[in-house]
Amino acid sequence: MKVDKELFREMVKFYGDAYHLPPLAAKIYAYLVFDFERKGVSFDEFVEVLAASKSSVSSNLNLLLNLKIIKDFNKIDERKRFFVMNEDFMKIRFEELIEMMQRELLIIDNIKQIRDTKCEVALAKFDIYRNLFEKNISNIKETLKQL
Repeated sequence: MKVDKELFREMVKFYGDAYHLPPLAAKIYAYLVFDFERKGVSFDEFVEVLAASKSSVSSNLNLLLNLKIIKDFNKIDERKRFFVMNEDFMKIRFEELIEMMQRELLIIDNIKQIRDTKCEVALAKFDIYRNLFEKNISNIKETLKQL
């Protein structure tokens, strides 16, 4: 598998920050991105390529599996497990974002009720914030329909 080292480093940093992953988990995920044909990467290949201990690779693979960021499978003619990116992860991630934004909208509405202000500036800010969430939720839902 051909891996661009500079891009790999950028991806490790990004995925670590964006998904709150430990460094090795971010490296595993970034490495899987380069598996363009989705043939899968074996446990032994991760240990070798990432120069990490078996226990570290194992625990980080389990973390990624539990987060549904990756999937595993077995080939018919081999005992080894292979790992690939979970193609549904973006859908799962965006559904979680929608849920979080909807929860925050409820909080915003409750704060607005409790605050009970007549201040036009404060009310306008609540409306701007609320409209932003509603538009983003709508846009993400429309995008998910296309997946």
